[in-house]
Amino acid sequence: MDQILKIYIKTHFELGGGFFIFPFFRICFVENPGMAYGVDFGLGYHGKILLSIFRFILVCFIFIFFFINIKKGTSKYLTIPLSLIFSGAMGNFLDSALYGLLFNTGTIYSQESKKWIPYFGISKANFDFFQKNYPVGYASFMEGCVVDMFYFPIINTYFPHWIPFFGGYNFQFFKPVFNLSDVVIFIGVFSLFLFHRKIKNVKIL
Repeated sequence: MDQILKIYIKTHFELGGGFFIFPFFRICFVENPGMAYGVDFGLGYHGKILLSIFRFILVCFIFIFFFINIKKGTSKYLTIPLSLIFSGAMGNFLDSALYGLLFNTGTIYSQESKKWIPYFGISKANFDFFQKNYPVGYASFMEGCVVDMFYFPIINTYFPHWIPFFGGYNFQFFKPVFNLSDVVIFIGVFSLFLFHRKIKNVKIL
């Protein structure tokens, strides 16, 4: 579901494009070189590659954990949240790993300006990139950006100048744009904290 939604958004909308579902809920297409909910390390290109490697290691670690523990009847209070984290991490990892190869346009990093450069128009997908004559994608393996689309500006207001400290500023909640994988990861992590006392007899490796 996550990948179907991302591919549809990227091949039907321009960056920043979208539509309102409710006044407080909008579909807004952005590309994110950083972590979940648009968090960025501020390390530019190298930070993005390190993040892609981290996602790959996380996916491998959880997979090995499942291999060791599932047959031993490990508590579902652990396996279900970890399954959510695994699937969410895999969803965002696929963006980072393959989208640069699959699509003809995307957000890229400029070494000269040290900034992420957006693009114009609507991307076209090429799912035959394993063939010899495939069109060149916008980036190499592990250099793609994650597609985000859920935007919830539940509160969007302006503080008058007479308010101490906050006066003259615009306040928005919730500002980050995110995707289905981010939601699934959040639910998985929250469930681990919620049910941590029920988790027993676990072998890490």
